[in-house]
Amino acid sequence: MSKSYTIARIEKRGANFEILVDPDKALKYKLGENIPISKIVIYEEVYKDSKKGSRASEEELKKAFGTTEFLKIAEIILREGTVQITAEQRRKLIEDKKKQIIDYISKNAIDPRTNLPHPPQRIELALEEVGATIDPFQDAKEQAIKIIEKLRTILPLKIGIIKLQIRLPGDVIGKSYGLIRNMGKIVKEEWRKDGSWVGVIEIPTGLHYDLVDKLSKISSGRIETVILEG
Repeated sequence: MSKSYTIARIEKRGANFEILVDPDKALKYKLGENIPISKIVIYEEVYKDSKKGSRASEEELKKAFGTTEFLKIAEIILREGTVQITAEQRRKLIEDKKKQIIDYISKNAIDPRTNLPHPPQRIELALEEVGATIDPFQDAKEQAIKIIEKLRTILPLKIGIIKLQIRLPGDVIGKSYGLIRNMGKIVKEEWRKDGSWVGVIEIPTGLHYDLVDKLSKISSGRIETVILEG
């Protein structure tokens, strides 16, 4: 594979279709960056096998994509298909995903002997010891949950969940509600007569202080929290 291009590929109606694309721009596009398709493609040609130079016919394109317009077809291939990545790209993606996994575990799991989080460095060493495989494209949280089971063979780990009651003035709920839902699970909520919002949430132990700190900044310190039993 040349350093100047890589292959984006899709299978449609039992046939294979390929286009040649810029490796970095194509990867950024797949990861969500808004880049014009015209800036990603190298040649305006759709192949059945790019290595052999075998081009797809207009009839085949019309049957598979409903159009023969190149940029529309290229967009479908990039959006729905797969992009070959370079060894360097894969290494960087894996390293970034590994950091996300370590961060998730350090914030959501505790050492049951001390009820404190494990330091990120300890988790990283444990990952290497168990030979955990990192998928650069799979969700970090999903991988972390599976990896925690492996880590438990050498590292005492427990997902710590606490129940937290939060009281906030009504004028900041619009800015706070999404944050609360993203970081915890709301199990009970009510609006008080004074206009304040009171909610009870379940949240991973490691995220408790982060949430309270962010809510405190949003509300300029006008927050009340109580850790509940049970």
